[in-house]
Amino acid sequence: MALIAPSILSANFLKLSDDIHMINESQADWFHLDVMDGRFVPNISFGFPVIAAIKKEARKTLDVHLMIEEPGKYAEEFKNAGADILSVHIEACPHLHRNLQQIKSLGMQAGVAINPHTPVQNMFDVLHDIDVVCMMSVNPGFGGQKFIAHTIEKIKTLKAEIVRRGLSTLIEIDGGVTLENASSIIAAGADVLVAGNTVFSTSDPSDTIAKLKGM
Repeated sequence: MALIAPSILSANFLKLSDDIHMINESQADWFHLDVMDGRFVPNISFGFPVIAAIKKEARKTLDVHLMIEEPGKYAEEFKNAGADILSVHIEACPHLHRNLQQIKSLGMQAGVAINPHTPVQNMFDVLHDIDVVCMMSVNPGFGGQKFIAHTIEKIKTLKAEIVRRGLSTLIEIDGGVTLENASSIIAAGADVLVAGNTVFSTSDPSDTIAKLKGM
């Protein structure tokens, strides 16, 4: 059974407390928080104050996905704001091993996010240090995009390597996850589903989460 991580980027920021409460009471497992800097991706989202505010009310894991340049400069501040899992983009980290060690030394789980065009083999040398691979199944920066079909093959390739090496690394799929494709994504080897518009655009988000959880 996959873990479900509703993406706060798609929540109603005028009623954020209500949406946090809904996730707390739902079958969701994590809160997924997308941090964008307008440099690494062409969008700006939110930062430390919003994460810290969410942490005060959230009763589940805060999964923070950094779509930013030079993430190492801010890792400690994200820890202080409340991040439990901190994912950095492989494309933004020329010294990825150093970034992973930094995240772990701060007491967080270490994640690596990977863009659609980047081969999963690029992270094999440090796979044993990665707790979560956040595989982008859309081009990062905006919600509501269509799932990139080739992601299925990337999931299978990564899963095979994780199993071959006996690792506990989780595969998280971020982007375009729907009630229609969730089963095939899980069947390919995904462990965590990030769902934004699929959850928050429905009349009953909690029921949608329950349906995803039941896949």
